[in-house]
Amino acid sequence: MTAHSIPAPSVEAFRAAILRHLKLSLGKDSEHASLYDWRMSLALSLRDHVVDPWFESTRKTYEARGKRVYYLSMEFLIGRLIEDVAVNLGLEETAEAAITALGQDYARVVTNEPDAALGNGGLGRLAACFMDSLSTLGIPAYGYGIRYEHGLFQQHFEDGVQIETAETWLAQKHVWEFERPEVSYPIHFGGHVALESGRAVWHAGETVMASAYDTPIVGWQGRWANTLRLWAAKPTTNFDLESFNRGDYIAASAPEALARTISRVLYPDDTTDVGKELRLKQEYFFTSASLQDLLRRFLGEGGDLRQLSDHVAIQLNDTHPAIAGPELVRLLVDAHGFDVAEAIGMARRCLAYTNHTLLPEALERWPEDLFAGILPRHHQIIGQIEAAHFAAAGEGVRILEHGEVKMGELAFIMAHHVNGVSALHSDLVKQTVFADLHAAYPERIINQTNGITPRRWLYACNKPLRSLINETIGTSWPDNLDQLSGLTPHVEDAAFLEQYQAAKDANKARLAGWLRDRDGMVVDPAAMFDVQIKRIHEYKRQLMNLLETVALWQDIRANPQGDWTPRVKIFGGKAAPGYVVAKEIIHLINDAARVINADPVTRDLLQIVYPENYNVSMAEVLIPAADLSEQISTAGKEASGTGNMKFALNGAPTIGTLDGANVEIRECVGEENFFLFGLTAAEVTARRATPDYARQAIEASPKLGHVLNLIRSGVFSGRDKDRYAGLVDGLYGHDYFLVTCDFDSYFATQRVVDAAFRETKSWTRMAALNTARVGWFSSDRTISGYANDIWNAKSLLSEAKRNRDVA
Repeated sequence: MTAHSIPAPSVEAFRAAILRHLKLSLGKDSEHASLYDWRMSLALSLRDHVVDPWFESTRKTYEARGKRVYYLSMEFLIGRLIEDVAVNLGLEETAEAAITALGQDYARVVTNEPDAALGNGGLGRLAACFMDSLSTLGIPAYGYGIRYEHGLFQQHFEDGVQIETAETWLAQKHVWEFERPEVSYPIHFGGHVALESGRAVWHAGETVMASAYDTPIVGWQGRWANTLRLWAAKPTTNFDLESFNRGDYIAASAPEALARTISRVLYPDDTTDVGKELRLKQEYFFTSASLQDLLRRFLGEGGDLRQLSDHVAIQLNDTHPAIAGPELVRLLVDAHGFDVAEAIGMARRCLAYTNHTLLPEALERWPEDLFAGILPRHHQIIGQIEAAHFAAAGEGVRILEHGEVKMGELAFIMAHHVNGVSALHSDLVKQTVFADLHAAYPERIINQTNGITPRRWLYACNKPLRSLINETIGTSWPDNLDQLSGLTPHVEDAAFLEQYQAAKDANKARLAGWLRDRDGMVVDPAAMFDVQIKRIHEYKRQLMNLLETVALWQDIRANPQGDWTPRVKIFGGKAAPGYVVAKEIIHLINDAARVINADPVTRDLLQIVYPENYNVSMAEVLIPAADLSEQISTAGKEASGTGNMKFALNGAPTIGTLDGANVEIRECVGEENFFLFGLTAAEVTARRATPDYARQAIEASPKLGHVLNLIRSGVFSGRDKDRYAGLVDGLYGHDYFLVTCDFDSYFATQRVVDAAFRETKSWTRMAALNTARVGWFSSDRTISGYANDIWNAKSLLSEAKRNRDVA
């Protein structure tokens, strides 16, 4: 059965639907259809089964006057949707059988779908998991973001250097979205504010329109579907005919080009003033459109704005939508006549803020003159918010300070709750970035440890393990992940462990084939697949991983007949275009791979693989195949992580520091099933207070010193001694993320990993216990926590429907 007791289609009926869409929607017959045509017809046939539960969920929300959650995020990294929708509707087998009966390869058709280029990394993937869980739990919700035309960027390597080119996912029709031309809002920038009849009036200098595109997000078993509403920027006037007729064709299209710039690219380079201006405009653009939209919906239901917080919960995912506080105040004051003090209170009761970082530089700050020039009315309102905050808590913490507008402080002050995303992170938020605000508002900071959706991150992406779990504990675990604990007794069964290892071997063989077909890279599936996939950043310490790899290479070269554990070191991730050091690290990894992979002495024992253009679909291949999960950030710097949860769920033990959710993962899986190394957060702080700590660490480690000398000498850079001089000298002079101090501990722990991996049965047992013990890290549990502790939001699914099994 699919959603709402509608009978599931037969294979023959679904096959007929595909052919109908092929003819009527694509204008093709089966003899002349391309792979694109088959993929679109399959997607449209699945989409047909999403619309009814989507409409019914909307009707039920209106009927119940249910509280809606509005999740504002710059990123929604939803990946491909064909398989996701088929799985959640219970139509996976039907769809595969139907497309196979039509002579097409299901996997080939599915993988033809481009990843939606709507995010970068963990922030966006978390938002996508949350949307899945909100629908699975039946909590009425909208996700709000930007419909990026080109996304972040496509990553390519030229001579090992990252090259960025435009993402092209919208070059083809995005089949899952519904354009809503009737839903459009004006977004203003610039101009000035005048006092007229005793009220502030914003006379804007520039206006664009925000136009809505809706994607239904269906939950498990099709019981409920919510909406991801993305905004595209469009001009108030599409085309200047007068300019065109004068022959000035560029000027004729200028309004459209300027507007579209706002929704073209995720995170434009903000190392320039024009880049900063574009980022700020992007953030205000989608935030203002979203708030205008939710107010329209609320007032359309006859709501009294004084009761707004009884029906509306707004969650700010990081500081990008922090302008929501002053914007909601502006709308309440300027459009609806409330006084500022009352509007501030009304807005705060609706708003909550998720903090994702302990890096002060990642808490956005805008030059005050730039901000005031783009959003003059909001600049005024922030001054009033700050004054209200001073009256309540004293003048210790400012929003406007040293010529900057501090968006983290603004988000905190305008939120009724602020949450961290792991237990350690939430404690450190209280102690570090928001210590003074925590003292002023001691009940405001709470914790909501992140989670992941098991539907995509095990059930869909790891079919061999899914089958084993179904055979072992039944099929109701995908929306009750705690049931995985039922695997624990079976971990002592030799036959179960053989099956578990067979599932891992199948995933490793799949990855080996994928690397061969995609990149021409030949790897041995019997080797340990050691994987670090995440955004490239100094605090995530891909550099330390690479230095350890070089040290291991040297040791193997010195004793090639030793008892070595063969390893394939797999990296994946992008560096921000303006992040020079991160791009140097990428270049070094690729340069080292070129040399080490070609070494006849070591190449059967050690390889480095770095597939370009890491995205969700790549992760779905890499994570199930991983033997070892690299979670090696400097303690106290990773807020949570969700990759660590995905790896553990799929049976990859972690080598990691006591950072972010690693702490809670280690507690859940057992310290004997986690490879711990490195300084604690408190020790990191103490070490930084030691003069010349990095140089001391290097001088105390001959192995590290030798590796740095190799790199500095040009071994990996064609004897170009200057290529990595800055990177190496930086470690000696200002190793803020303590790569040097943790290196020896990391190297020694990796040798413990080597020995453990050689004991195949005990390693498999460790991997299986990781799977069995991480059910707590479901995003369903996280969203239930938000709903109870922050939003006061309820599910509108009946208990029976929430608990029913897949028919």
